[in-house]
Amino acid sequence: MILIKQVKSLLYKEILLEWRSKYAFNGILLYVISTVFVCYLSFKTTPPLVWNALFWIILLFAAINAIAKSFMQESKGRLLYYYTIASPQAIIISKIIYNILLMMIMSAIAFLAYQIVFQNAVANLGLYLIAVLLGSISFSTVFTMISAIASKAGNNGTLMAILSFPVIIPLLMLIIKLSKNAMDGLDPSVSYDEIGVLCLINIVVIAVSLLLFPYLWRD
Repeated sequence: MILIKQVKSLLYKEILLEWRSKYAFNGILLYVISTVFVCYLSFKTTPPLVWNALFWIILLFAAINAIAKSFMQESKGRLLYYYTIASPQAIIISKIIYNILLMMIMSAIAFLAYQIVFQNAVANLGLYLIAVLLGSISFSTVFTMISAIASKAGNNGTLMAILSFPVIIPLLMLIIKLSKNAMDGLDPSVSYDEIGVLCLINIVVIAVSLLLFPYLWRD
């Protein structure tokens, strides 16, 4: 019960700070809308494969810009204050939940903008929305964990890139395959393996974060 209360308080704090400043939301919103518009000016009409690839490239970089600074933007004084009032598990869980919510909102905005600007190339909309949901959760969990690790190093940007590359590439391959199945209108049963693996990866990443973050926190 104490952990749940701490998570709720920290999550409320994250949402309240974002609502007051709107720094991350406005910045990522501008990036998503402008990128979709530039893609429209550049391509006008796109084949389904290009349509899908561009969409996930936009979401990937939106996730990097929104989530990579989860811990890097926190001052040492604020982190020390968190250390005195909350457990490390509550802090990492609240960060993951907040980033998932932020990424889901950005994904929905990007998808709506894509639908308005480009012709809809999705045959199975329900399965594609599942791919978008799982992709948003996967990006959030992975980049939150990596941001926590990189924040303890001096060269944050380089470490983020090194740690992200081997983790995010397999995720992208699974997500793109799942979304392509949706675009081709295949039966959902064909994609059960991809959905199961993505869910399993997210569970493993969250479990590793809960085990690893307390050691990072003590440092």
